[in-house]
Amino acid sequence: MSENRLKHLALIMDGNGRWAQQRGLRRTEGHKKGAETIRDITKYCSEHPEIETVTFYAFSTENWKRPKYEVDYLMRLLDNYLKNELETYRKYDIKFQVIGDTGAFSKALRHRIEATVEATETHRSLTQILALNYGGRAEIVRAVKKLCNRDEPLTEENITQALQTPYGDVDLLIRTSGEQRLSNFLLWQISYAELTFTDTLWPDFTAEELDTIIEDFKTRKRRFGGI
Repeated sequence: MSENRLKHLALIMDGNGRWAQQRGLRRTEGHKKGAETIRDITKYCSEHPEIETVTFYAFSTENWKRPKYEVDYLMRLLDNYLKNELETYRKYDIKFQVIGDTGAFSKALRHRIEATVEATETHRSLTQILALNYGGRAEIVRAVKKLCNRDEPLTEENITQALQTPYGDVDLLIRTSGEQRLSNFLLWQISYAELTFTDTLWPDFTAEELDTIIEDFKTRKRRFGGI
């Protein structure tokens, strides 16, 4: 039997816009449907016997380049998502966390994020992390600067502890929509992660497909540089 343990799952949620365009809808409708998928996958993870942390790439530092109407919609969608999901977090005992630079968000949205983090800080079944205005390189740079300011040695252990995500390395990274790149996501934490790329667009991604991917993950031989 495989000894692979899936403690930290990370997902690059790609394909919302294409899902909407294929149906003759505005791209924003794809994001709306994609938010429902986040809810479904989070519930699945909270009930999985091994998964402790799930990290979603929700908004990258590059996403500001999108049309203003789309960015504005994503900000409203995030605010509504957090407002509506608080009941889900409580019901399933889910802790909510954020990584990235939220300083660029509105005061109201920052307050919503902070209030949700505070309201769920004692929850224990699962930690859900949303990467918001996040970039992997920027996270590493901030960690190094933090250590330099403290005059601490730049070791792998110290850098790991100084990152925003001290939840352990990623075990499995999944990207939807058929694209096969990392897009500056958790670059330090995925050093030995198993990677899976699926053609399924994010709004169509299901718990059943995730279950199949996890079963495949269990069969892989993770050597971590050894034999």
